[in-house]
Amino acid sequence: MVDDDPVRTDPERYRVLWENDRVRVLAYDDEPGDTTHLHHHPDSVMVTLSGFRRRLEVDGREAEVELEAGRALWIAEQSHLGRNIGDSPTHTILVELKEPRPDGAATPPALGPSTPS
Repeated sequence: MVDDDPVRTDPERYRVLWENDRVRVLAYDDEPGDTTHLHHHPDSVMVTLSGFRRRLEVDGREAEVELEAGRALWIAEQSHLGRNIGDSPTHTILVELKEPRPDGAATPPALGPSTPS
């Protein structure tokens, strides 16, 4: 684990559900007004178990994200901190990929989940 691992930066919100040599599955839970510390995620798939509204920040950039329950979204590798700016708790599952991209290309900088193309 590294210092910007979300399980270390925010252990009250992130917990490991399962892990092997290729993936790590995290649960994330928070309440309105909760804020995370700066942390890093590798390429991941996020499944929203509840709808939520949050603000993500990194390096002077901000993005507001609002998602309904039952979505599965790609999240490109990124570092960020977040704040629940909605009026309901957030419950998500993150499946973090441990293997590099098969094409060897660098992941473009991102902030927040990606929408399907």
